[in-house]
Amino acid sequence: MTTMTETSARFREFKMPDVGEGLTEAEILKWFVQPGDTVTDGQVVCEVETAKAAVELPIPFDGVVHELRFPEGTTVDVGQVIIAIDVAPGSGDAPAPAAAAPAQEPVEAPEAEAEPKGRTPVLVGYGVAESSTKRRPRKGAAVAPEAAAVAAAVQAELNGHGAPAPAPAATAPAGAPAGGRPLAKPPVRKLAKDLGIDLATVVPTGKDGIITREDVHAAAAPAAAEAPAAVVSPVAPEAPAAAVPAAVSDSARETRIPVKGVRKAIAQAMVGSAFTAPHVTEFVTVDVTRTMKLVAELKEDKDMAGVRVNPLLIIAKALLVAIKRNPEVNAAWDEANQEIVQKHYVNLGIAAATPRGLIVPNIKDAHDKTLPQLAEALGELVTTARDGKTSPAAMAGGTVTITNVGVFGVDTGTPILNPGESAILAVGAIKLQPWVHKGKVKPRQVTTLALSFDHRLVDGELGSKVLADVAAILEQPKRLITWA
Repeated sequence: MTTMTETSARFREFKMPDVGEGLTEAEILKWFVQPGDTVTDGQVVCEVETAKAAVELPIPFDGVVHELRFPEGTTVDVGQVIIAIDVAPGSGDAPAPAAAAPAQEPVEAPEAEAEPKGRTPVLVGYGVAESSTKRRPRKGAAVAPEAAAVAAAVQAELNGHGAPAPAPAATAPAGAPAGGRPLAKPPVRKLAKDLGIDLATVVPTGKDGIITREDVHAAAAPAAAEAPAAVVSPVAPEAPAAAVPAAVSDSARETRIPVKGVRKAIAQAMVGSAFTAPHVTEFVTVDVTRTMKLVAELKEDKDMAGVRVNPLLIIAKALLVAIKRNPEVNAAWDEANQEIVQKHYVNLGIAAATPRGLIVPNIKDAHDKTLPQLAEALGELVTTARDGKTSPAAMAGGTVTITNVGVFGVDTGTPILNPGESAILAVGAIKLQPWVHKGKVKPRQVTTLALSFDHRLVDGELGSKVLADVAAILEQPKRLITWA
């Protein structure tokens, strides 16, 4: 599979690339060009959202946009053509653009002879080797509009958020196309098999009559509803059937939001982590008054000019020093090889709340950075995350993570490990509290730290030492010098 093909000497096509780590699909968020626009090599033509981040895609050649194959909001499989470019405009009458391809239907085009064979493209150039798997063209015609509308209404009722609709007057099974075999992706077929659901009896709501995971779950719902303890939900006012979530009225009691993109990735990662790594969380409350004084002094230091100085910077440096003193905590569990992988570098993850959800980009080789360099890297990481421009590569390869729940006024929490990492430090709100200092009760700035770690490779003693070291540094910041 290649990203570009030459349908003629004049037209070239650009396919949805794998923008990182074996992702299989991406949603087109925004087109920056329209048919007739002139584009140049390296120009960004669209923004797509994967399961990890929003990424801008550059076009790798010059020309004029001939056709956009998918509208905004469409989820496209990796390898499908998304845009066609006229690379020799003015050399004759161009054929009319073909109708936009269905979101789930691959567009077949002959391979280019001048490009590398057997390579799957990444953003620019050619990356990993081509898979030998070929997608079988789907048989059967698309579901008629009337049948699709009825099917959607029936599915809405099965999901518990619509009024009953008459059954479709079709002779074929609900989920089967004219060819006889229900249309569904392999993961959906596996789900149906696991739940004991015959796909031929499932009402499809996906485009072109494709059965989705939600359809399978809805088909399994009636069986669960027969249990004696089942609770019948009140029926919401009747709404017109639609393939996409409709606007919610003021009287609606529920809102259904599709799980996709970053939210879907977060859910999968957290469930996988929580039920794979045995978590242990330890807590310590510490007087950080001296750390807050150090932060104030650093803000006035000319060597820190132009970078943001805040408590998180000192906490990050404290954790790095604690890891240096206890290097065994910086490791990963290799289940396949039954090995503990000791990391001799620290890629420090920083959990960031963004409009698209929680992401955890990391600072590469944070252990080698000076305090000003660490401050600069933190600032860039936060700015990029808030702008929604964090790349998949920036979120890969983390070893330990910090999550600052204190910015929300929360005292502490029990954080879940980022998959593949051994520890995560939660930092609570820094508050003025009564504290015994030099034998007297005085108002001091205090916070609570929580360290979760993977108990398969981090024993309680090791985890306790790491947390105690971080707390000791924050209580006496001069230990950043004496211990480093």
